Amino acid sequence: MLRVLLCAATLLACATGAASAGTLEDVQQREKLSCGVNAGLIGFASLDSRNEWTGFDVDLCRALAAAVLGDPTAVNFVETTNATRFTLLLSGELDVLVRNTTWSFSTDVGLKLDFAGINYYDGQRFMVPKTMGVSSATELSGKRICMQPDTKTAMNLDEYFARNNITYERVEVESLAQAQTLYLEGACEVFTADASSLAAIRATFKAPGDHLLLGDVISKEPLGPVVRQGDDDWADVVRWVLNALITAEELGVTSVNIDEMRESTGNPEIARLLGTEGRMGELLGLDAEWAVRAIRAGGNYGEIFARNIGETTPIGLSRGLNLQWTNGGLLYSPPFR
Repeated sequence: MLRVLLCAATLLACATGAASAGTLEDVQQREKLSCGVNAGLIGFASLDSRNEWTGFDVDLCRALAAAVLGDPTAVNFVETTNATRFTLLLSGELDVLVRNTTWSFSTDVGLKLDFAGINYYDGQRFMVPKTMGVSSATELSGKRICMQPDTKTAMNLDEYFARNNITYERVEVESLAQAQTLYLEGACEVFTADASSLAAIRATFKAPGDHLLLGDVISKEPLGPVVRQGDDDWADVVRWVLNALITAEELGVTSVNIDEMRESTGNPEIARLLGTEGRMGELLGLDAEWAVRAIRAGGNYGEIFARNIGETTPIGLSRGLNLQWTNGGLLYSPPFR
């Protein structure tokens, strides 16, 4: 009956097959979280040698499942592409999309989606062979650049070259995988994408050191988990699980010391985060230990970053803008109070 009333009030949502509310209840009844991830971007979401999903985005899915279901393994990972990710989310086949997806006006307002926060501050850059001998994107005039037409990457590329009064030769591709193949074959001289994607792709090359990521950042690409509009309760759950991981790092709560912190902290915000004070779990429709389980699943934000994509991994990303605000970065969670 509730679904019928919601359909009458929100015809567009029902026409797309999306539930207007109740995702939390659906996930709990199903006892499984349906999480949309990249079809294979090492460090962020990919299958390992044991055929198990691993990565930065994967760990957020697992933290969410731990918070909601009490089991970080209770996740159905759904591979998505640029072409399918929003269709799958809007149709209701996904509960949440945790994939390199940029929060922009068109994705937020135009597609009627809600971003539950930012888990990675990114920007579009260029990768070139070191033998090309260039050090700046302004030296790429006349070069062949692989790009997917009708994407924000193509838009950023056109706008950047127009601003700098330089031209390039467009080599159109259907996917990042095709762009990678053509780049390695020399059919295009330059590969452009979000910096995180370029770093992940470069890590798969036989000789990663032969390729240079130019320092120029030509766009803002705030990436974060996405849910359907119209289900504020579920958006709150996803948002505050992410915030819990970020806040845990800020306050020094880790997967190693969490039990000690829970028993002996004198910090009221840590106590609220870990459920020994207040009623935050109840307000989310969860129990008091939801954030404890989320943090235990894979660690706080810093632990997840370091393990999957940090400087000691093949991806080799520095924290940069993704440092905590207390250390000069942009990573900032609203307070737990």
